[in-house]
Amino acid sequence: MEKLLDIENLRVTFPTRQGEFEAVRGISFNLGRERLGIVGESGSGKSMTGRAILRLIRPPGRVEADRLEMEGRDLLGMSEREMQRVRGEQISMVMQDPKFSLNPVMRVGEQIIEIYRFHTGASKRDAYAKAIEMLQAVSINDPERVMRAYPHEMSGGMGQRIMIAMMLVTEPKVLIADEPTSALDVSVQTQVLSIIDRLVRQRGMGLIFISHDLNLVASFCDRVLIMYAGRIVETCAADQLHQARHPYTRGLLNSLPRLDAPQPRLEALKRDPAWTLAPSVSGRI
Repeated sequence: MEKLLDIENLRVTFPTRQGEFEAVRGISFNLGRERLGIVGESGSGKSMTGRAILRLIRPPGRVEADRLEMEGRDLLGMSEREMQRVRGEQISMVMQDPKFSLNPVMRVGEQIIEIYRFHTGASKRDAYAKAIEMLQAVSINDPERVMRAYPHEMSGGMGQRIMIAMMLVTEPKVLIADEPTSALDVSVQTQVLSIIDRLVRQRGMGLIFISHDLNLVASFCDRVLIMYAGRIVETCAADQLHQARHPYTRGLLNSLPRLDAPQPRLEALKRDPAWTLAPSVSGRI
């Protein structure tokens, strides 16, 4: 498998009054031209992993790794100026609640054009045409009107689509999607996922899909990493997620309601201190 990202022993550490806190603790995985899901409960280190790949952890937080490479290029060894070219141009990230990541005082079109021109040096006319093309690619029927609009004039689903268009306008090789559908109803969620899936397949990209929804990841992704307390406790093919064996993964699955197997009472997740002490499972293939 062609490796777009190769990560070994990634750690994210923050100093506190009680000592150093490791939000991500020595995880290893790689990403090819595939849809890789990262799941776990809140605080498991999923979003921190995505931000660490792009070196978006602010001091005094630290990002360390034995290897953090994008197609053989060492991301940790790059200067901040070099990383600015990687962010958006090579790797894009759709943040949680992406509509609120848009600048509220700039028109939608201005924001997409600004990103495209920064990374490509294109003329304003070419950038405008590219922005229209990308809004059409995410199934926005009236892109000219949306280009003139402000973010607050858009619905949640439209905001998600705009953010996806903005992150893909430079045609990056890797997309990190952090809970991109968490605030959407089921019908809009399905539309947004189909858009992401279509664009990833058409462009041959690698996708890291961060979510707490195990059922969604099982149906959407190719491979899954399950995180707990900053470590990977299990990895499996997405279509085999419901046959997972680790007690933490089983606990997460059993706490979800299922239409095909209704339960009078859902199970509460029971944690074992040994899970925190166990070494991280490798997600590299």
